[in-house]
Amino acid sequence: MSAERYGVPRVRPAPSPAGRRLRRAAALLLVGVVGAVGLTGCAGADPAAVPDAAPGGAPPGDALSVIRAVPDALAAGPGSRVATLLQLASGGTRITIRGEGVFDHAAGVGELRVTLPETPGAARAEPVTEVFVPGLLYMRNRGAGVPADKWVRVEIDSLPDGNLVTGGATDPVTAAELLRGVQRAEYHGEVELEGETTRLYSGVTDIAAASRAAGDESRRRQLAVAVGAFTVGAVPFEVYLDERGTPRRVRHEFSFDADGDTGPVEVVSVTELHDFGAVVAVRLPEERDIWTGAVVAALAGPARSG
Repeated sequence: MSAERYGVPRVRPAPSPAGRRLRRAAALLLVGVVGAVGLTGCAGADPAAVPDAAPGGAPPGDALSVIRAVPDALAAGPGSRVATLLQLASGGTRITIRGEGVFDHAAGVGELRVTLPETPGAARAEPVTEVFVPGLLYMRNRGAGVPADKWVRVEIDSLPDGNLVTGGATDPVTAAELLRGVQRAEYHGEVELEGETTRLYSGVTDIAAASRAAGDESRRRQLAVAVGAFTVGAVPFEVYLDERGTPRRVRHEFSFDADGDTGPVEVVSVTELHDFGAVVAVRLPEERDIWTGAVVAALAGPARSG
């Protein structure tokens, strides 16, 4: 099973220069949100809060091998429902972005509805609908002058972080692919998660190593673009695995520089998967519904949709 079943053409966008900081990016969603609310929104539930691991006996094999196998275990299974949380913190304030949707993990195709934080004094914004396919991101309700019935189409390689966090969520396939670059891993035993027994691991993965080990060309390009985008390429993680080695929750910690005197922006990204076997019906936008005008992003200047 592959993305071709959805009629997705092979995409070969030109790579963006490596090492570009996110503060220089023409980010189409997340950076615009940061610029708009100034990191003064209210925080939601603390994604750093995880249950204490109970003793679970010996780990099922070498921890590094188990973690490196996570992307393949995910791709070998059925699609699922997905919930995402992205929390940005800087200068003592936070904003939280949430998403929910479905994903076909084998094809790398899915859809999320991402809810942005409210801006004080502004009307409540409609969720941004995001459709993910290998190499491309489609967004509707993008705002910034885009007609309400139109989609913005973005080549993933045009985003300086490879869309690890720029779109306001880390999609489940990308979250899993990042684990291929694991450098250190520790098994913490069995943990009850949403009524199911899972095995909890934590450690550090490396974006450059994940790019070299990625399962296909599209993911290699995506992660290669992200190398150098963050302040530190080593990314702490936690992952909860079911008995098949399929991730049920993945948590990554990123850090990038920001303009101003507030210091680095710390990003916690949590991706949760549930209801495996759910029907995943993702409809790609028609060509006539794609917006071809300029998309203005805060902190960066104009970027053009593809």
